[in-house]
Amino acid sequence: MKEYASYTDSYASNKVNSLINPKLIARVLGILLFIELGMFLVCAGISAIYDESDGRYFLYTCGVNAVAGGGLLLYGRGAENKMNRRDGYCVVTLSWLFFTLFGMLPFLFSGSIDTVTNAFFETMSGFTTTGATVLDDIESLSHGMLFWRSLTQWIGGLGIVFFTIAILPIFTSGGVQLFSAESTGVTHDRTHPKINVMAKWLWIIYLLLTAILTVLLMVGGMNFFDAICHAFTTTATGGYSTKQDSIAYWNSPFIEYVVAVFMLLSSINFSLYLMGMKGRFTRLLKDEESRWFLGSVAIITLAITFALVYQNQYNWEEAFRKSFFQVASIHTSCGFATDDFNLWPLFTWILLFIAMLSGGCTGSTAGGIKSMRLLIVVRAIRNELRRLLHPNAVLPIRINGRTVSSSIVSTVLIFFIFYFLIILIGWGIMLFLGVGFAESISVVISSVGNVGPGVGACGPMYSWNALPDVAKWLLSFLMLLGRLELFSVFLLFYPGFWKNQ
Repeated sequence: MKEYASYTDSYASNKVNSLINPKLIARVLGILLFIELGMFLVCAGISAIYDESDGRYFLYTCGVNAVAGGGLLLYGRGAENKMNRRDGYCVVTLSWLFFTLFGMLPFLFSGSIDTVTNAFFETMSGFTTTGATVLDDIESLSHGMLFWRSLTQWIGGLGIVFFTIAILPIFTSGGVQLFSAESTGVTHDRTHPKINVMAKWLWIIYLLLTAILTVLLMVGGMNFFDAICHAFTTTATGGYSTKQDSIAYWNSPFIEYVVAVFMLLSSINFSLYLMGMKGRFTRLLKDEESRWFLGSVAIITLAITFALVYQNQYNWEEAFRKSFFQVASIHTSCGFATDDFNLWPLFTWILLFIAMLSGGCTGSTAGGIKSMRLLIVVRAIRNELRRLLHPNAVLPIRINGRTVSSSIVSTVLIFFIFYFLIILIGWGIMLFLGVGFAESISVVISSVGNVGPGVGACGPMYSWNALPDVAKWLLSFLMLLGRLELFSVFLLFYPGFWKNQ
């Protein structure tokens, strides 16, 4: 999904810089709302299977979606079927907001979540695959509502618009713009010249991972409903569970190892799997970003394992399993839990913060900064050290044997500065709102990285329900920023975006 050429270069020949086309944007958003309507019908069907009355709330929401979607389609009649770059950014950001606004309605209509703030937070956390929750009694929800929570994460894993590109041919003219605006990472690896074909193949891989994991979880003792819900949220690296105790509910080493492995598999660049299916296995095995990511997981896991054995008196197998699962969950931004790391030695929190910031690989469902950016920054630092010794040397940065352009290096460095500036500002606001010191920094990093759990009172064994409402709206915004990687959202606030240049 990602190639070492910037996404602005991937369609540099497109010189259309006109103002946005509101009719086209309305038409696309209308279609997206009808797709969400179809998801609500599936959830209503789940409620019917389990003979639950909550199905009617999904049908009520379908009616709202139909009216809103129909109105947008009516307004968008006759729109020019040519999407420019600005249209793409508008569609992507607005689609995530619209899906969240309409997606929270079943929770509100049913009373499962009683306030707009909490319902919006829970739904945004779902679609962005953050996994933070305000629910203190998850098991009280109906099967339909539990399935909807899991489905939001599964759809959000590869992307709402990317899902639509895969199933509908309507975006053939603007697919590149939409793909570039929504997909995460440094660069784009076009494994097929047609975006919709590539999207279909990547979703096939996503489906295969989900199906295989569902079967393995059933072998481990989960029933079909719990297995498919957890397969959805694991492959999406989302972390929503059907149980308040998360994966710890089953107390099964087999399930813990299986889920941990699939969290890691879902955090590898999906295009590498596609290349492997085409016989290019060496690319999968030699990919430097994947090796960096897996090496980081291994080092942090081993360090915490030793700490748990010598300071918390765990036995070796339990220490490794608990460490491996929690590190995999945090590093991949999934957010499942099988142990309360609030009770671990304090220095392990630093390691978990590093994992939380790092995230997974580009082109995966994981959040965080991404290993590719870290790899580029480390090699840029190394080159600066070499340049001090050899001022006249030409020292390009190479990843997988390819030279990374100076423009990409600059973009990565700017992203780093911007990322940590947002964390610093968010941390300050949370402290101003009266949230604790450790809780503030952890929930901000967790939200921007789409991770889920924090530390202290917002740790893995607690919900975020006690946070002030203002804090929940701020964190919801940070979740969206993190999922769309900052610039796609902030671009809409840039005055030049709305000027005809």
